[in-house]
Amino acid sequence: MSAFALALSLLTCFAAGLIGSAFTVPAIPGWYASLRKPAWTPPSWLFGPVWSVLYATMGVAVWLVWRRVGFPGAPLAFVAFGVQLALNTAWSAIFFGLRRPMAAFVEIMFLWIAIACTITLFAPIDLFAAALLMPYLAWVTFAAALNHAIARRN
Repeated sequence: MSAFALALSLLTCFAAGLIGSAFTVPAIPGWYASLRKPAWTPPSWLFGPVWSVLYATMGVAVWLVWRRVGFPGAPLAFVAFGVQLALNTAWSAIFFGLRRPMAAFVEIMFLWIAIACTITLFAPIDLFAAALLMPYLAWVTFAAALNHAIARRN
């Protein structure tokens, strides 16, 4: 049962990423490539591998919390996780799908808060699960700075 729960957790996180990539991938060669970006913008090919690792760590983190206390033991933690996952997917739709960098920047601030809340709620249950989300928060912090720089330039 635990292996099934881990698989389901990973599948859920990667499904969110797949939905987001449906907005991202078509926009990269045309619209995104045409944007004025800061010199410190990573190459486009880097985003896929980074997000793959982050979605994997997110899946393991939520599974660790589920394994420790189950949904009844931490409903708020699981709601926070779901909110941040939905906001994660929504960012791609806003930035790439709607092509609204400033609106996406506002949204990513809510995403950042939701991730921080999730970490805070995971920590008392499973410190390692909370730690697994720290690179995600760091990447979203960087992504927010990049998003803001792009919004200002365009």
